[in-house]
Order: sequence, then structure tokens, then C-alpha cells
Amino acid sequence: MTKPSFIPGLELCRHFYFEAVRPLLDEAVPGIAHSAARLGSGSEVLGFDTARSADHEWGPRLQLFLDPQDVTRHGARITELLSERLPKTFRGYPTHFAPAGEAGIGVMETTDGPVHHRIEVTDLGAWFTAQLGFDPCRDVTPADWLATPTQLLAEVTGGAVFHDGLGRLVPARAALDWYPHDLWLHLLACQWQRISQEEAFVGRCGEVGDELGSAVVAARLVRDVMRLCLLMDRRYPPYSKWLGSAFARIPRASSLTPVLTAALAATDWHLREHHLTRAYEAVAVMHNQLGLTDPVDPTTRPYHSRPFQVLHAERFTEALIARITDPAIGSLPTIGTVDQFIDSTDVLSHPELTRTAAHVTVTERTS
Repeated sequence: MTKPSFIPGLELCRHFYFEAVRPLLDEAVPGIAHSAARLGSGSEVLGFDTARSADHEWGPRLQLFLDPQDVTRHGARITELLSERLPKTFRGYPTHFAPAGEAGIGVMETTDGPVHHRIEVTDLGAWFTAQLGFDPCRDVTPADWLATPTQLLAEVTGGAVFHDGLGRLVPARAALDWYPHDLWLHLLACQWQRISQEEAFVGRCGEVGDELGSAVVAARLVRDVMRLCLLMDRRYPPYSKWLGSAFARIPRASSLTPVLTAALAATDWHLREHHLTRAYEAVAVMHNQLGLTDPVDPTTRPYHSRPFQVLHAERFTEALIARITDPAIGSLPTIGTVDQFIDSTDVLSHPELTRTAAHVTVTERTS
């Protein structure tokens, strides 16, 4: 089978809905209220897909949202109809996704039988609850925000909506567009706090001859700076595979990337520290430009009496916390949202685990 020319996944899915799925839906249940979108996991949802992405979990696929009663009445029939009537290929790509145990989960292949398609027929509340652990069609609480990794928020606010006949999908996504202001201040404060806790270790490791340890700490700090910049730019930081790609899209990336790259490439802790302090000062200036707090001195300085140059990033934490007006947010521990204090894929990809972790570490500590 000739490999088709690559087409961005969201564009492919949009055409798939209008040209292949919508006509069959109109034929089976004419006039049924529905919404259609491509959301959730997948590089195309974040706009980072390439031809390489087509080797797994990628292709003509989407979510088809119905009212809950229509899912009960028509969902199975629609799913079966699509399986029987969808074209075997669309724009050169198979519409059949091999189930587990065959070519691999989500690998597209041709078929002579029914199409094992990736069109989810579901209702909005059930889908959002499965993805996030809560339904944004209702009130979104601070506990909901704190328990949800930024990767998952990026997945449900990214992608594309092709049709919103229910009239609820677009408002639900808008409710998740960004954090409430006080909570944003809190998360920025927590990200600065992470930097403050390790910024002196680059020099301390190097001072005892542990250049490897110094480099590891520097890499952690570079990641924290990148995530901080994305939060400052009101963008949900994605998980590690796409963090650099997302960072490259923010306005200050062109000036910060060479400095952060130099810090990672340095083989001597003095040089590593030099590049990191340049990055800290640039990000500190960015903070002041946001006008979220009174200006904070953006220059680095010695770490107490030790010969290490740091920003003392906790100064920015304190300035941000001072601007929080909601007492409930202001009293939260400075550990932030769940993916600011947990770094396990097996936890962060399961909402039931992130909500439990956030409840134990945040909610119970403030109750």
C-alpha cells in the first residue's frame, strides 16, 4: 500500500467528520443533536504531529457526543453502523485500528471486514469525567484544578471542535481555558518555590567535584524554568515529550533557548551556573512585565555566605502569595497542582489517582 502524503491529524479528522461520519449519522438518525471534536490524547491534539506520528494512535478518529438518553437509545446502533459503512480508507489512511493483541494498540491497518474505528460515541459528562475526573459543564472547584495535570488540561482545551450542536462542548472547554486568577498566582508561586529549593545545588554539587550531580540538578532547573515560562504565558505545560516544542512557541523562547541549552551543555559548574543565572534574571524580568506583583529585583546574588550565585526565587513566591485575595487559595501549601509535586506517568495519567493524591496532600492539609 502506497504511503499517503502526510496531512496534519486535526485537518484529517475534520474532513473525516464532514465527509465520512456526518453523512452516515444523518442517514441513521437524521436531525439528532450532537457535537463532534478531536480531543484527548494524541500529538495532533496539541498540534505537534508529524509523519512519524502516523505509526500509532493516529489517524481518522474523533469523539461524537450525544445527549445521555441518545447514547442509550442510539449509541450502539451508530457505532455498529459506522463499523459496517465507513470507508476502509480515508485520504489514503486506513480507518481500521487493530485491537490489542494483533498489530498493536491503535496501529492502523486495512481490513476486508467491519472497520474497528476510533469514533467514540459518548456523552459529554461521561467523557470529561473519564478524562479529568470531573465534569466542567458543572462548577469547576479549586480541588478540581489542583488535582488535574496540565497535560490533561492541554488535551481537552486543545484539538478542535468540528460541530457543537449540543451547545455545551464549547462552553465546557471555555471553562477550562485557564486557571482562575488567584489560583494562577498560587501556581506561579509554587513554580518559583521549586526553583528556590534547588538553585544553590548546582554550585554545591560542583564544589565537591560532582559534576554529574550538578548537571542533573541543572537539567531539573531548566525544566522548571520552562514550565514556569509556559505558566506565565498562560499555556498548559505538556508532558516531557512535548515540553520543548511547546516552550519553543512562547515569545521569549528565541532568547531563552540558547541560554538554557548552554546551561545543559556546560561541563563545568561555574559555567553552568553562569548560564542559569542569566536565564533566571530574564525570567524575573518577564515576571515584572506581567504586573502581577510589585516589582521584584530581578538580579541574582550570592547564596548567603556561600560562593554560589542564585536568584533567591522564593522572593517571587512571597510577592505572588501576597497578591492572592481568596483566603482559601492563600492558605494552600506551596506545592501547587498535582504535577508540580508528582512526577510519575502511571499516576498522572489516571484521574482517580491524581485526585486522591491531591486530596491527601493539599485538601487534608488545609482542612
